[in-house]
Formats: sequence, C-alpha cells, structure tokens
Amino acid sequence: MSATKTAEGGPARLDSGLLTLLGVMVLGGMMSYLDATIVNVGISTLSSEFTVTLATIEWVTTGYLLAVALAIPLAGWALVRFGAKRMWLLGLTVFLIGSTLAAFAWNAESLIAFRVLQGLGGGMIDPIMMTVVAGAAGPERIGRVMGLISVPITLGPVVGPIVGGLLLDNLSWEWLFLVNIPFALAAIVLAIKVLPADPPPSGDPVPLDALGVFLLSPGFAALVYALSQAGAHGFGSTRVVVGLAVGVALFAAYAVHALRTDKTPLLDLRLFAGKGFTASVTTMFLLGGGLFSLLFLLPLYYQQVHGNSVLESGLLLAPLGLGTLIGMPLAGNLADRFGARVLVPTGALLIGAGALVFTGSGADSSQVLLTAAQLAAGFGMGLVGAPTMSSVYRTVPGEAVAGATGAVFILNQIGASLGIAVVALILQGGGAHAAPTTESFGDAFWWPVAAAVVVFLAGLLLPGRPQRAPETPADTTADAPATPVADPA
Repeated sequence: MSATKTAEGGPARLDSGLLTLLGVMVLGGMMSYLDATIVNVGISTLSSEFTVTLATIEWVTTGYLLAVALAIPLAGWALVRFGAKRMWLLGLTVFLIGSTLAAFAWNAESLIAFRVLQGLGGGMIDPIMMTVVAGAAGPERIGRVMGLISVPITLGPVVGPIVGGLLLDNLSWEWLFLVNIPFALAAIVLAIKVLPADPPPSGDPVPLDALGVFLLSPGFAALVYALSQAGAHGFGSTRVVVGLAVGVALFAAYAVHALRTDKTPLLDLRLFAGKGFTASVTTMFLLGGGLFSLLFLLPLYYQQVHGNSVLESGLLLAPLGLGTLIGMPLAGNLADRFGARVLVPTGALLIGAGALVFTGSGADSSQVLLTAAQLAAGFGMGLVGAPTMSSVYRTVPGEAVAGATGAVFILNQIGASLGIAVVALILQGGGAHAAPTTESFGDAFWWPVAAAVVVFLAGLLLPGRPQRAPETPADTTADAPATPVADPA
C-alpha cells in the first residue's frame, strides 16, 4: 500500500488498499461503539425479564464500561508486544464470545459477567483500530483517514439507541446481543484476509509495565465507576467520594511512577509536554463530555417534554448522527489542507449554537428548529472530531502512536462519564425521584454549551496548516509507522 502523491504534487491519494483496510477496521470498530449505547434503551426490559431492580440491571452498562476502562491502557502495549493483527483478532474474538454468551444469559448476574467479557474485547478493539490506520495513512493522509475512521466513534453511540429501540420493538431482548454475531464473524474473516501479517519481532520485546498496569487500569476504572454513579447518587455520596479518591490516588501514583521509571511506561506522560498534543487530548475529553451528555439528554427531553415514545425519541436523534456523518469526512479532507486550528473552533461554535437552542426550548418548540439545531451540533462535532484526532498523530513521533491513542481514549471516556454525571445531577434538581422539568432540561443543556466554549479556546492552540512532506519514493507499506510532519504551532 503506497502513500503516493498526485501528479501535481498535491496530497497523497487514498488508494484502494488503504480504503479496504479502513472498511475492515470500521466494521469491527462500529460494533463496540454501538454496544456502548444499544443496551441503554433496554434497561427496563431487562429488569422485567430477569425480575431484578433497575439498580442491579444497570450493571449491564456499568460493567461494560468498567471492562473497557481496564482494557484500554493495556491495548497499546499488547499491540507493540504481540502485533496489531493478532491483538485485533483477539479483541474481536473476545467480543464475539461475550456477545454470544450474553444472548443466552440465564439471570442478571450471568448477563453482567458476559457484558464484562464483551467490554474487555471492545476495550482492545478501538485503540488498536486507531493505531493501525494512523500508521497505514502516514502524515499526509492522516486528516482524511481520521475523517473516515472517526465516523463509527461518533456515529455509533448515536445509532445505538435507534437500533436498540427497533430491535426491542420487533424482536426479543436477546437480539440486543445476537445482532453482533454476523458482523463480528465478518470482521474476523475480513481481517484475516486484509490485515498485513505482523512483522517478526526485532530486538528485545517491550516488557510489560506491571506496576503501571496495577495503578493505571484500576485507577481509570475507579473514576469511570464513580462518575457513572454520581448521576444517580450525587457527588457527595460515599460510593462516589470513595471511587473518586481511589481513582485520583492511583492516577497520582501512576504519574510519579511513569515520570521516574527507566523502563517504558504503560502510558508515556511526557507526551503532555507538547502544547499541540495536550490541546488535542483536552479537546477529545470535552468532545466526549459534550457528545455523551447530548446523547443522554436528547432522548429524555423528547420523552419527558414532548411525550414521544422510546423508539420515536431514538429516531429523533437521527439529525445529530446525520450532521456528524456529513461533517467527519468533510473535515478530514479540509484538515489535510488547513489544519485543525481553523476547523475545531468553527465546529465548537456550531455545537454551542445547536445546544443553545435547547436551553430555551419547551413542549411547543418547533421540531424543525430542533432538528436544525441537532444537524448543526452534529456537523460541528464532525468538524471537531476528525481534525483533532489527526492533530494527535501529527504531534507525536511514530513510536508513540500507540501510547497517544491510549491517552486519547482514556480522557475521552472520562469526559463522557463526567458529562453524563453532571447533566443527570442537573436534571435531578427537584429530587432523585422527581420527574425532570422543562426548566431543568434547559439548565442541563448549558453543559454542552459550556464544553463547546472551552473546545473553542483549546482549538486555538491546535496545530495550524500542515507542512508538505518532502518528496520520497512511493514505497511506504501499510504497516509502517507514521512519522508525523512538524506543524507550525
């Protein structure tokens, strides 16, 4: 797969080999993002099916997220140590087994356990996908490639509730998990055929940072757990305070360890010394908070304020997904020409403007206006997501791509958990058991507006227009690591 330039010396084209690789990776990556939200609409159904409380069955979602949190920090090291193709196939296989077992769960406890297995596979899939495509694309094509590969990252959580609602409306709850099986099998078969073979190991294998694993993975999981509980119980509850304290303490201990160790740390914190990298991961943290808070708020808003059904409220999310689907590839193309510093602030303004419409909306608000607001916010997320991800890979050396990907996913997941916790608390202003009011929804929508303002400011610190790489022979292979071209600060 060659990184060839156009005859006029323009940007390297996306050849058929790279596009095929992207399609295979997207097929696998889309499943894990769908699964993060597809079960959410079925929580009440599962609670009734297994005759357990909502507090118990919610562990179907929480357990999945905790497993993802445990797996993500390890994915980068495992990819370097064992090879991308091996780990990709392992992640898909674990996800497939977890999905199959979940469909045949006999009680709530078994379902939760199988969802944890699913999460371990899903946590490996996503960072490996991003690392592989970044290496295959190279610096000249990274923006356009991120525009394509970022579609499942942002669109998957939007489509999840819609697919879940359709399945529950027409089929049994088992299909929330059975739907994964044909796609996972197809992804495995195609990956065996398309992904390049892992190169033989060169030099000594990278040792596992065992202390880093025992500090970072549980610390990440503790923070995700605490934030997932904060929405229902408040930040002052014992479980949340303890979870946050444990998570922060483990993160602090990991920071000390990572900066002092002579060995390769699980996640290299020295990457944050770069202004461009720090601005990029901060933007992804806020984008996670803004996107998932909207995905949490909008279905509830349509159900509580407008009286729509669960399925109708899921379908009403379609404009948000459509805007993202249009914005991501377009922004990816523009990122290779203009850089992230122009696109990300523009996208932040659109996100903020779209969310701002909902701060003053009510039962009599025009659906046309609300649809337009969602389209604007979704398009803005596309303008933010793809250029920011391409900036991450333009600001780190090739050998640090796997670690940088882990940092992005960790902070994006924490941002998502924090965003949901904050808006859930705002909605409960009238009490934990009181129905949210129109006013409380208006207040909650100020959170994504505030996140958009900070994204706008962070976007001004992102790299500008990429410099053109020097002419080189067109012999770059798909599995060669990306060597980023320096961007003007």
